[in-house]
Amino acid sequence: MASKLNVRHASQVACRDCSLSPLCLPLALKIEDIDELDEIIKRGRPLKKGEHLFLEGDPFHSVFAVRSGALKTYTSTNEGEEQITGFYLPSELVGLSGLDTDAYPVSAQAIETTMVCEIPFEKLEKLADTHPALRRQLMRVMSKKIREDQQMKLLLSKKNADERIATFLINLASRFRRRGFSSQSFRLAMSRNEMGNYLGLAVETVSRVFTRFQKAELIHANGKEIEITNAMELCTLAGGKLTENSEAVNIQ
Repeated sequence: MASKLNVRHASQVACRDCSLSPLCLPLALKIEDIDELDEIIKRGRPLKKGEHLFLEGDPFHSVFAVRSGALKTYTSTNEGEEQITGFYLPSELVGLSGLDTDAYPVSAQAIETTMVCEIPFEKLEKLADTHPALRRQLMRVMSKKIREDQQMKLLLSKKNADERIATFLINLASRFRRRGFSSQSFRLAMSRNEMGNYLGLAVETVSRVFTRFQKAELIHANGKEIEITNAMELCTLAGGKLTENSEAVNIQ
């Protein structure tokens, strides 16, 4: 397995100037307090596609906020195969699952060129002691992850292939929308094979479902470029509803 990357170099944009701060940990802090968080953050060179941020079993020491690009987390099965457990987009935190056992239970790998902010957890914990709103934000992030894991178990146990992929696409669309990007047209950072691995589907099944969705005019796909052409029907297939501003909610 590839060695992990040591993310410990100087960088550029401070938290207060980052466009993602309204979605990341700084949203819990007052403007005058954000610099305290910025002082403990380590920023490094971009991870190239395929480079590891940390490996399964490495000692837990930091959480990481994705600044740009995308990461996947995965664990190794008893057969030595890779099982993908999640995908992380800009502003999302990865690594918190290592807090329980003091070791990362998964590996985190860049699936495209990715920038991260490394936040040493001991320093973050001390800062949270003096800023209760920051601690609450951490709890919200962990609660959201628990909820997503529960939804994923339901997805794999109850839904067919079409429903799984529809749910996956609607979830991505909502995440892009929260970041100020289009929820109708976006680029998939992950491959069809990685998507199938995560959803418990063969890559051939993923390709067939995409073909069916295109024939039904639910989406238009050109390689990794996706355009959702019938968000209402796709969301209904996923088991959810759309709000008035076309953001997916209540995915079951």
